Amino acid sequence: MVSKELQALLTVIDQAFDKKSWHGTNLRGSLRGVTHSEASWRPAPGRHNIWELALHAAYWKYVVKRRLLGEPRGSFPRTGSDWFPRPAGKTSVDWKRDVRLLVEMHRSMRDAVGKLRPAELYSVPAGSKVSNLDLISGIAAHDLYHAGQIQLLKRLGAKGSH
Repeated sequence: MVSKELQALLTVIDQAFDKKSWHGTNLRGSLRGVTHSEASWRPAPGRHNIWELALHAAYWKYVVKRRLLGEPRGSFPRTGSDWFPRPAGKTSVDWKRDVRLLVEMHRSMRDAVGKLRPAELYSVPAGSKVSNLDLISGIAAHDLYHAGQIQLLKRLGAKGSH
């Protein structure tokens, strides 16, 4: 059985990712219906696109899960860390695969959160400078931050040609 504290955190991360909430579009909702070409569009050279933001979010869900479970580095399914340049040679199939990866990373991280004991919320895991509580609440804020960026990029991209 999950404690009330952990249930509240699970609700927060779910609302920031893919469950209905009062605050507006969550991360998964911001990606709904986005095409390969929309995901690839850049507002300017050297700026991130929607695709890179989605994969960046997946990577940080992986990092949170890894820290919560004390797992070693190096098992993220894409080569690199933090930012992954896209789409150089990537297709719509690759875009859909990376969106699925984001969903899988969320589920995996969520499972790790659900396995914590309430006392573990205040521990600082190896490789982190902040507590498990801060990691979990922070990943929800991270999702919403990038959801807002994606919503803005969609609006900007709709005015351009891609």
